[in-house]
Parts: sequence; C-alpha cells; structure tokens
Amino acid sequence: MKLRLSRRAALASTAAAGAVGALGLGRGARAATSLEMILNWRYQGPQAWFFLAQDKGYFADAGLDITMDQGNGSGAAVGQVAGGAYDIGFGDINALISLAADKPDEAPIGIFQMYNQPPFTVAVRKDSDIRTAKDLEGKLLGGAANDGALKLWPAFTKIAGLDTSGIEITNFKPNLREQMLRNAQVDGVFGYVNTIRFSAKLSGMNPEEEIRFIRYGDYGMDLYSNGIIVSKQLAQEHPEAMRAICAGINQGVADTLADLDNAIDAVAAREPLIDPAIEKERLLATIRDEMGHPELAEVGLGNVEQERFARAIDIVVDAFDLARTPAPGEVFTPEFLPPADQRLAGLL
Repeated sequence: MKLRLSRRAALASTAAAGAVGALGLGRGARAATSLEMILNWRYQGPQAWFFLAQDKGYFADAGLDITMDQGNGSGAAVGQVAGGAYDIGFGDINALISLAADKPDEAPIGIFQMYNQPPFTVAVRKDSDIRTAKDLEGKLLGGAANDGALKLWPAFTKIAGLDTSGIEITNFKPNLREQMLRNAQVDGVFGYVNTIRFSAKLSGMNPEEEIRFIRYGDYGMDLYSNGIIVSKQLAQEHPEAMRAICAGINQGVADTLADLDNAIDAVAAREPLIDPAIEKERLLATIRDEMGHPELAEVGLGNVEQERFARAIDIVVDAFDLARTPAPGEVFTPEFLPPADQRLAGLL
C-alpha cells in the first residue's frame, strides 16, 4: 500500500529512514517509501530525465519509490501538491509565487529549478494580422484552464500595456489546442513555445511556416518557469529524501544528454504511441530554449540566480497586484541540490 507523505507525517520505519539517508546512489538499496509525483503534461520527450532516473534506480537506491502521473498543466501541479493530492510536482514556479503571496502556509516550495528561460506564449497563425502583442486586442484567444501561459496572461497584459476590454478568452481541453488554431476557431492559443510547436507538428501543421509566437519574454517578462516542488512539511521532515530526488534528477539530465535516443526510449516505455523523432526534437528544443540560460555557468542546473529570481518575484507580484511579496526563500531553496561542482554548468 502506498504511503502518502503529504497526508501522513509519520513515515517509514527506522530501516527505511536509513535507506533514504544512504545518498551515495549506490546499487542495492531497496525502495521503502512511496511518493506520488504529478508531471506538467503528458508523457513527452522533456520528461525523459525523470524516467531515466527512475529506470536506473537512482530513487530506489535511496529508498524511494516514485510514481509519476501525467499532468494537466504546469499551473495545476502547484495546486495539486498544495492540496495534498501529490507529494511532488513538476510545475510553474510563478503559480507558486502567487500562492506563496496569498497563502504562505499552504504553498509548497521549489527544490530544483529546471526551466530557467520564459517559455510562455500566445501562438497565432502566420497568415493572420497578428504580429505583435498589441494586435491581440479585440481577438478571441483560447487555452486549457490550467495552462501556465494562460495563468500568467493578466501579468502579461499589464506589462505589455494591452487593453483587454475587447479580448475574449475561451477554455478547451489541452488536446484541442492545435486543432483550434489550425482551423482558425480562435485567433490565438496559450501555451509553452515548444509544447505548441511540436504538438502542431504532430497534428500536420508546419510550425515554422504557419505559426507565429508572441513570446512573453520579448515584452520584459524575464521569468523562470517549471521546477520540482514539494510540500514544506515534506522538505522539513525528510531532507535526505529531498537530496536524493535532486541528485537523481541531476544525474537523469546528465544521462539524457549523454544518450538522447536512450532517453526517448524511456519515454516510449511509458507511452508507446509517441513519435520518437518528434519527441527527440522536442527534447532538444526544450534543453536549448527553456533550460539553457547563461546563468547555468555560474549557479548550475537546479539553482536560481538570486537577484534575477527576486526580480522575477517582483514582476509577478506587481502584475497580479498581490497582497505581499514573498521572500525568495519562501518560494525556492537550494539546500537540497547536489554540491556546486556536481551540477551541470552547461547543456548543449
């Protein structure tokens, strides 16, 4: 029977705690503690590092048995961890900033920041008259209710100076997004650049020729996005388990970079219907566009640059008119990361 750490404070036996404490990632430790993790989206190329870490036993060797479920959006993962439905989430740090400002006692905390460049966008057809953010005024836009870009839309409209009085937004299921855009049922759709780009490709569109991206980052929203989040209680009561999770993911990313085809095989083992070639392209684009910020050379993958992170918090607080500005330490902690010399300082 699975033990839900976010719902039960008393965990495993002393033997299990000892297994979690042996964080050398050596072979032979037996999984003792079950955790449930919600991903940001369906099983795709950019989840490969999690699956490799699982398949190679990096979590099990530390006494952890992690079940990974498909998600319904980066923003949704934050609420699902905060509400106790999941122990771990791969979600949008900006949604976490908003929750930490309003409900600091309920908010989870980030422990491994993976996406350090803003991927948020409104995608439009290239044959439309929409070329800049200002051209979105008076248009019909759509997206999944829990999409990270849609949740940040009010912040974007404020920063970009848009008159939203004539803009209409409709919600639809995530799997309808590219179809809605292709058929011109909406003028634009919310999402992450590479999620839309490669889903459109799978739907028969040529994204390079048919889609234009109105990127939030081009208008001053220099934000981080997806990272690993956990409940504060879990982090406080089981720090060695948190270190094992961070160490396992760090090694999973390194393994992915070393053998991209093997990484895609790990995804295909969970979702046999993927197109391996497309998912490999999606994985490479994610590494390049969403994880390759120059700050990696200074802080390493998983960490944040403190001044930039503080500015990002200010952007979110100001744009949403939040009641308070959470301190960076309320949103993210680097204490469980591998030592600096073991973090990846570059990707591709």
